[in-house]
Amino acid sequence: MKDKGFQRVGDLLPAIIRPEHRPLTPIQERLLAPLDRPEDVKDILYQHSVLCQTYLPYRDPGDERICKRRNGMIRMEIQAGRALDPTTEDFVDVGLPWGAKARLVLYHLNAEALKQKSRMIEVEDSLTAFVRRTLDLDPKGRNIRAVKDQLARLAAADFRLGVTPEQGRAVTIKSTIIDGFELWAPRDPNQKVLWPTVIQFSPAYFESLMEHAVPLNEQAIRRLSHNAMALDIYTWLAQRLHRVDPKRAAFVPWVSLKEQFGQGYGAMNNFRRVFKTALKQVDAVYPEARHTDDHRGMRLLQSRPPVLPRAFRVK
Repeated sequence: MKDKGFQRVGDLLPAIIRPEHRPLTPIQERLLAPLDRPEDVKDILYQHSVLCQTYLPYRDPGDERICKRRNGMIRMEIQAGRALDPTTEDFVDVGLPWGAKARLVLYHLNAEALKQKSRMIEVEDSLTAFVRRTLDLDPKGRNIRAVKDQLARLAAADFRLGVTPEQGRAVTIKSTIIDGFELWAPRDPNQKVLWPTVIQFSPAYFESLMEHAVPLNEQAIRRLSHNAMALDIYTWLAQRLHRVDPKRAAFVPWVSLKEQFGQGYGAMNNFRRVFKTALKQVDAVYPEARHTDDHRGMRLLQSRPPVLPRAFRVK
């Protein structure tokens, strides 16, 4: 009875099953779809271990030509490049790579290079198949042009890595991920995006990738393809969790997490809210990941990687 703290079951039902509940969004459906177990993963993408710790911009940097990232003693600087435009036969500025699509393209290129055991990759057919299979995008639509634009930006960009192993000492490595690419004029005159049909990884990057590639579950990547930060958190955890000491959790304070993932976020509260939302999405596709967090930071516990080592065989 209401006056004694009880209510009729019929009165409670609208609060439990509300007609205003909406069906799941496409993103929610993707996140909740079943995944292969780590030992059963067949479709694998890869990211270089260094790029699992330092990241590309999340948002369009516009006319900015240099992007800087920092994680502990590691520094990365990305400089936008230039390319020879086959339509004007002159060099033109190419913008900085950014967002989820730039990351997805690089995962795909890494996988193709390792699968073919070659630093030269013919991109067109494999990228079209990747876009259709992993991103569910129309290979002839507007979205594919955005993917191709990010490929051109990656191909033209220069990377510098720096390490400060001790106070008063700094090591700089001038590097390029892609040291050669071939641009063709668009077949459709209304399509202004220039994109490489062939790319060539630099010898240093390719050799390092062969030694330090982190395997990623393509199903999980597909489910996170809408969120650049979630992709970065996923690759970071894929690279980090299985290396944690099983007897002692690894503690990462919020200040360090913001330095690593929070470029562009001013207030800590704003970053923490966005980070936790992205982390929940990562947990949905990487259920083996073990971690806790509180007001001080995040504790990482040793976990199985999303792809078990025996599946990490480049064929």
